Amino acid sequence: MPSEPRSPRLAVLIDADNASAKIADGLFEEIAKIGEASVRRIYGDFSSSRSKAWADVLSKHAIIPQQQFAYTTGKNASDITLVIDAMDLLHSGRFDGFCLVSSDSDFTRLAARIREQGIDVFGFGEQKTPESFRQACRRFVYTENLLPSAPANEPEAVSAMKPLQPPSAAVPIIRKTIAQMESEDGWVPLGAVGTQLANLASDFDPRTFGFRKLSDLVRKTNAFEIDRPEGGALRIRIKPEAARRGGRKT
Repeated sequence: MPSEPRSPRLAVLIDADNASAKIADGLFEEIAKIGEASVRRIYGDFSSSRSKAWADVLSKHAIIPQQQFAYTTGKNASDITLVIDAMDLLHSGRFDGFCLVSSDSDFTRLAARIREQGIDVFGFGEQKTPESFRQACRRFVYTENLLPSAPANEPEAVSAMKPLQPPSAAVPIIRKTIAQMESEDGWVPLGAVGTQLANLASDFDPRTFGFRKLSDLVRKTNAFEIDRPEGGALRIRIKPEAARRGGRKT
């Protein structure tokens, strides 16, 4: 019998000093959407209070700890070990992608180097993560969006936390995306918009604005028209009055 196609093999490398253990469940659920987490390693000094919380979730997610004692204040041996391991894994040629879990801009060059090799890099970090690291990744996910979900009776809500940004903050980037797409009448497929958004901004995520789906976010902004032709997929366009206001000089 022909074998089933295998999911992309991923190497997951976690910086324990710059990632909270609270995201563990959400992190691996998110990674499972991308591929198979073949390697799962975490780097830190687990004798310190900052990294100790990870010890409780290591076995649940089969994460292999790489203990690095802080012999010298101000010197981060964990970062160095993570980079060395990443390069060893990269040159093994066994992986289709890397997941770097950290909010530290020190990993910007590592992400860029891996991508130079033609391998995808998926970053996971807090919203405070510097833009240089976020843009060095093919896709970047804010770990605030990976915290435990809200009750099931609140289908539109993403989490019990307040959204990182209001829906209105997504309007400029969505408008820019639509403007870059070719269309005779202004209508563009919503799926194509989502794809282009990911290419334009590696950290774009509807969950950042409080919604699981792009379509729900678009509706909430009230800045776009939404239509589903009979037998077709959802499509959107900038509301005509919004387009006129955008081009009118004051």
